[in-house]
Amino acid sequence: MSELAKDKIILALDVDTLQDAEKLVDELKDYVGYFKIGLPLIVNYGFEAFRVIENLGAKCYFDCKFHDIPYAVDKACASLVRNGIDLFNVHIQGGSKMVSSAVKSARQTAKELGVEPPKILGVTLLSSFGQKTLTTELCVKEGIENYVLQLAHVAKDCGLNGVVASAEEAKRIRKEMGEDFIILCPATRPVWSVVNDQVRVDTPREAILSGVDYMVIGRPITEAEDHISAAKMIIDEIENALNEKAEIL
Repeated sequence: MSELAKDKIILALDVDTLQDAEKLVDELKDYVGYFKIGLPLIVNYGFEAFRVIENLGAKCYFDCKFHDIPYAVDKACASLVRNGIDLFNVHIQGGSKMVSSAVKSARQTAKELGVEPPKILGVTLLSSFGQKTLTTELCVKEGIENYVLQLAHVAKDCGLNGVVASAEEAKRIRKEMGEDFIILCPATRPVWSVVNDQVRVDTPREAILSGVDYMVIGRPITEAEDHISAAKMIIDEIENALNEKAEIL
């Protein structure tokens, strides 16, 4: 098994109970790079959800999507660092003041604690959004790709480590932001799985060839009859895509 391929997978723990989450982490910690915790588990269990992952020796990505006034986000980010969370995100649409405040707070808290500063990603546009929603509900006339690219520029200018964006958008982001800028694909589905409630969805192969560093995968693994076999199939797809990309380069 390629460590490089495995580490690109972030498994979404979209489950109802902490016990279910613990079982998945224990079973799959050797087959994925990170486990994603989102609102459902945090609302029900708070920081105890993080401790489950930590105690099993796995790594956590907190999909918090902070979007509030700078003061509130400042305090929240400091709390995450104090609780050992080293990868999380904020909404770039919260504005440059909010995003810069998040970065400054997290770095300052890490310095005070004598730990490595966390990696913070900026959420560009939710994967459930299509052009129609962007235009008719948010009154943004710009095309999705250009809009996401503009948000990526804001993210980099504010000191974020990278962004959350689709593989299609990643091509231009990678070209303009360079190789050190992290790109996380939030809605990744292998060709053998169903799309569910997302609009902008990519396969692992598409994600890798577009320059994505990490990809969030949930139900194709967690709802499979055999979780490990499903994870191995995705690892193989990523491995093949990495080899394909290397040949292109």
